[in-house]
Amino acid sequence: MAVGQNQRTRKNDSMLTKTGKARLGPLNVAQLTKLLEASTKPKEKGKILRALSKHTVVAA
Repeated sequence: MAVGQNQRTRKNDSMLTKTGKARLGPLNVAQLTKLLEASTKPKEKGKILRALSKHTVVAA
């Protein structure tokens, strides 16, 4: 979304980083599992699984 655009035309989206990558921290467990099912890239799946494991540690 934000990739390839300059900062003047890019809208501020708190769920994306400056380079257009998604932020996983503020998502809850249900949102992360939905994102994991929809993801096709192994690198993204690894990041989502790591974020899920952090959530379970905090809840325990």
